[in-house]
Amino acid sequence: MSKETAVYTHGHHESVLRSHRWRTAANSAAYLIGGLRPGMAVLDIGCGPGTITADLAALVAPGRVTAVDITDDILGRAAEVAAERGLDNVEFATADVHALDFPDDSFDVVHAHQVLQHVGDPVQALREMRRVCRPGGIVAARDSDYAAMTWFPEAPGLEEWQELYGRVARANGGEPDAGRRLLSWARRAGFTDITPTAGAWCFATPESRAWWSGLWAERTTASVYAKLAVEGGHARAEQLTAIAASWRAWGEQDDAWFMVPHGEILCRV
Repeated sequence: MSKETAVYTHGHHESVLRSHRWRTAANSAAYLIGGLRPGMAVLDIGCGPGTITADLAALVAPGRVTAVDITDDILGRAAEVAAERGLDNVEFATADVHALDFPDDSFDVVHAHQVLQHVGDPVQALREMRRVCRPGGIVAARDSDYAAMTWFPEAPGLEEWQELYGRVARANGGEPDAGRRLLSWARRAGFTDITPTAGAWCFATPESRAWWSGLWAERTTASVYAKLAVEGGHARAEQLTAIAASWRAWGEQDDAWFMVPHGEILCRV
């Protein structure tokens, strides 16, 4: 696997998109919102189904958002979200973050949410994000940190899931513990004015933990991640079935609590 090549571990199974569609600027880019102004030009990298993209577009209107991802299929879903919200200031294109097809100094803000953990060379990706950002602009990135995820009560099946996911993601060329590395990657990419922060998602209400445990149970047996885990020799199908059952059992407990930590960086160009 080449340095700049990585397989997207999650894929776009419905259980994955269910998680992605839940994301908003408020719950996933709050660290950036204060830096946005009407009239800005924004590049949203790895836009997925476009819910964060649409929020950003509303915040910078009449400015424009260019949303990019690796496949036309997911961009079509993002375009549907923009259309449903009546937004006419979003455009879509396929792109490779390692080699963005935009001129230097094209955008006021370049944003990537849960992207750098999946790419083969996150430092090169950040260099490209810096290249297309105008002087005085902002490069923003937020990524989760799988090894730092924690939950209650103890569930051995979830510990097995955490270890397995890390192995599968790294075999695919990614870095699942990206959150803690963002500052280091940004420094290596040449940024000097960096504001590092952290944020978290918490799933502890009956509704949120049922949703979170259910989508991970489904991902574990039915998504691209499940296929890669088996075909890569990391797990047997019956192991994945047992892990999925652990997810569901954990989610049914009245005192179940799960935290997803994220590293965040705001880099001034």
